[in-house]
Amino acid sequence: MTEGDAGSEASAAVYEEALSCLSSLITRRTRADGTNRGDQFDLLFDYLKILELDEAISQLKVVHVAGTKGKGSTCTFTESILRSCGLHTGLFTSPHLIDVRERFRLDGMEISKEKFLAYFWWCWHRLREKTDDDVPMPTYFRFLTLLAFKIFIAEQVDVAILEVGLGGKFDATNVVRTPVVCGISSLGYDHMEILGNTLGEIAGEKAGIFKQGVPAYTVPQPEEAMSVLEAKATDLGISLQVALPLDKETLGGLQLGLHGEHQYINAGLAVAISRAWLLNTRYAEEIFSNLTTNNLPEQFIRGLTLATIQGRAQIVHDSYSVKQTSNFGLAGLVFYLDGAHSPESMAICARWFSHAIKENAHTVDHSTKPVHILLFNCMTVRDPHLLLPPLINTCSEHGVQFDKALFVPNLSMLNKVASQSIPEPNPQQIDLSWQLSIKKVWENTIHRNKELTSDKIMDVNEAFKQGEKLNTGSIENSAVFHSLPSAIRWLREHAQQNNSRCIQVLVTGSLVLVGDVLRLIKK
Repeated sequence: MTEGDAGSEASAAVYEEALSCLSSLITRRTRADGTNRGDQFDLLFDYLKILELDEAISQLKVVHVAGTKGKGSTCTFTESILRSCGLHTGLFTSPHLIDVRERFRLDGMEISKEKFLAYFWWCWHRLREKTDDDVPMPTYFRFLTLLAFKIFIAEQVDVAILEVGLGGKFDATNVVRTPVVCGISSLGYDHMEILGNTLGEIAGEKAGIFKQGVPAYTVPQPEEAMSVLEAKATDLGISLQVALPLDKETLGGLQLGLHGEHQYINAGLAVAISRAWLLNTRYAEEIFSNLTTNNLPEQFIRGLTLATIQGRAQIVHDSYSVKQTSNFGLAGLVFYLDGAHSPESMAICARWFSHAIKENAHTVDHSTKPVHILLFNCMTVRDPHLLLPPLINTCSEHGVQFDKALFVPNLSMLNKVASQSIPEPNPQQIDLSWQLSIKKVWENTIHRNKELTSDKIMDVNEAFKQGEKLNTGSIENSAVFHSLPSAIRWLREHAQQNNSRCIQVLVTGSLVLVGDVLRLIKK
């Protein structure tokens, strides 16, 4: 073993140790446990004092964004815009898909492993030394948020863009008392076990990030939600301005970096937030000089078109199975990944998938019909009865039917921060009851809609006649696999056996599932 190899192994071991420490902070409670509302929020101020960040955090020039749908995309657009304006940016988002370092971005790049470890251990050792029974170690997300503050303060970023993790009022990011600007993206029904059962209750939790004297922006909302947001803004004596969806014409024929029609809503909010941040700091004058009212600065257009985010409307061609047919139409296995996990976002995902496969139709060999497959899982706190019908119905409205649906357990464990490589679980140790129940919901929905004709079923059976060799136990239009790796192997074998067909796989229902798929197909 060379000295370099030994150093690399040592670095990997230290990184694994850090991930193990992080895993120890994950609480074993379910989100539906009603005792985790608030969770002694004031402890966060004790942690800031321990880490000697209590004064420095007030100097951060923060953009703070909450919402149900689109808050991560809004933050990504905002960071890209402000970075394109020449600013040194820090971006904190959640969750990560493959590596925890994705949550901490400096100038658009995830933090290096060396910097991550240096800041991680700095925070870890101080908190371990100073916490006790009265002030216990922070929980997982709170630690990551504190780590983000340490990173951004130490790296002296010009602007820190913070995505709320859950809710707003009691979210760890809400320890920031003086942001420069706040934003609320589209609201809908999600995390109801914590945030409330009505849009008004949910909006009230999200509006908890509003601060006196801090401008606030939102997008067009349902009346029940908007009235609560407006009331909260009035109580604080601030104006709540509604940012309209971005007009495509302002991009001068270019496309947003994040795909999907819904992204114009998020882009419009990001433009408003970025403009407000710039106008409230010293960076605005030259950027907005010589502009008409409807024009966007060049820096804004560049930021909007270059923004990237993993796992949201992302298309990945599987390098193991892409082949060229005799007439040069692109075949093989293509993954369409979107971490939608609410009824509204499932419909948005379905529209994006339907449009994306039609836009890519020119790359497909038209002598054979593409195969459309759903690869799905959702968390047990979600209701598949609410998630699957919007997906099925919206795709059907756009003329898209799934030839097969595969249901798999996630590979990552919720009580452990995953490293780059996760071992495949033992089939005997896996409980598939949840996936079997999702499959039943799928089948009942399909049969109720009566969209799948007998001719269609015959075509599916022919396309997947090799399925029994892979021990799936079924050649019906839905199947449960004992693990995600076994499902990926099955898809790849089909792509290789049917190398003239394009197999288009929509992966959705869970960001954890999307991250696991990306980890596997990018290895």
